[in-house]
Amino acid sequence: MSLRQQVAAGKPLVGTFLKTPAYELIEVLAKSGLDFLVIDGEHAPFDRARLDHCLAMGRALDFPLLVRVANAEPSSILQALDSGAIGVVVPHVDSVEKATSIAKSARFGHGGRGFAGSTRWAGFATRKADDILAQSAAETVVIVQIEEPEGVEAATGIAAVDGVDALFVGPADLGICYGTTDPNSDVVRNAMRVVSEACKAHGKSSMTFAANTSTFDELAQLGINMFCVSSEQGLMLQAARALCADLKQEP
Repeated sequence: MSLRQQVAAGKPLVGTFLKTPAYELIEVLAKSGLDFLVIDGEHAPFDRARLDHCLAMGRALDFPLLVRVANAEPSSILQALDSGAIGVVVPHVDSVEKATSIAKSARFGHGGRGFAGSTRWAGFATRKADDILAQSAAETVVIVQIEEPEGVEAATGIAAVDGVDALFVGPADLGICYGTTDPNSDVVRNAMRVVSEACKAHGKSSMTFAANTSTFDELAQLGINMFCVSSEQGLMLQAARALCADLKQEP
């Protein structure tokens, strides 16, 4: 079952953010059992060349890589998908109009994603257009991030947009908008519930970020089925700190 099929079916899925622009880390993490990685093109130093290298590795290993693009511009979405991303995560989506534009930019059609058969994603000019269009329809995952109160208020309409596969609540930004730095606060949890219910009503997956696995059960009870847990940097730190704590504990 492809990642998009799993997302559409509401399967429990777990991935992590990739913050370091090194394709070797994708080789390692592909052996981890994670369902996907999200390359962080918004908050990490990925230029187009290094993004391209990482996406080439993901394609070679058949390991699902999403790209969190820096913005909702059609060019940002196009570049990520053409280079081999299986889908995009788009930050700061606060209206139905913005979600509709993003879905259109990620998919072929009049006024949508520009077609080129010469890209890595399309097989470097070795495939027919019909096959390429069918691959896009079957594979491309579009996830929009809800990070402002306006996005929460518009969640039902956003979830109804054809071509949007999941809504990703960003607890840190959303909490700050609500006036709190606690991503576990009641106001953020209530917002997550609102978004999850909107997703359920329209057959879409609900996603969020978690620093670790300690809140999984609580978040699952809110209806969330997709988790982006920490990052490769965070996971390395957690493992190293646990190792040091074990070795240095008092006898």
